[in-house]
Amino acid sequence: MTERTDVPARPSAAPGRVVLLTGLSGSGKTTLAAAVVTALVRSGRRGEVLDGDRLRGRFWPELGLTPVDRRANLARAGDLAVLLARHGVDVVLAMIAPEAAARARLRAACAEHGAFYEVHLDPGVEVCRARDVKGLYARQAAGEITGLTGVDARYDVPAHPDLRLDTGAADVGSCARRVLDLLA
Repeated sequence: MTERTDVPARPSAAPGRVVLLTGLSGSGKTTLAAAVVTALVRSGRRGEVLDGDRLRGRFWPELGLTPVDRRANLARAGDLAVLLARHGVDVVLAMIAPEAAARARLRAACAEHGAFYEVHLDPGVEVCRARDVKGLYARQAAGEITGLTGVDARYDVPAHPDLRLDTGAADVGSCARRVLDLLA
């Protein structure tokens, strides 16, 4: 089936926006994304969370965690976010997105079609290690895995995000309000 590019997106009362929540594993990306989208929907907006791990597992399981695969995952998620935003959906991407260059490409791709915001979640690696939701930090410390982003693999801390949140000191509700204020 050939994609029709001559058909404009269905008009929406308001264009969709794309928010990238970037940070280390355990920084609170998925939790915050759910809180933000819930608030958006309650306010009458259309919203969707695109979580990097869930996308990889469900839609493109051939992608692993190599730098090349992470770039592909982010690019594919960005394409999906643009498609949704063109139809008036606010999209919150919850992805580690470790490379500054890949995040810049995502910003450029999304900005062509509407607003894009980069939000860096930064509770500090020790808070992430203490949370260890997926058990990754314990497995890395035990030598079972290598390449844990922010520990023994690269994470380019965003130099100029639209918003930086200390998700170790602030609760989910106050962080969600700050993201919503950014979108207002």
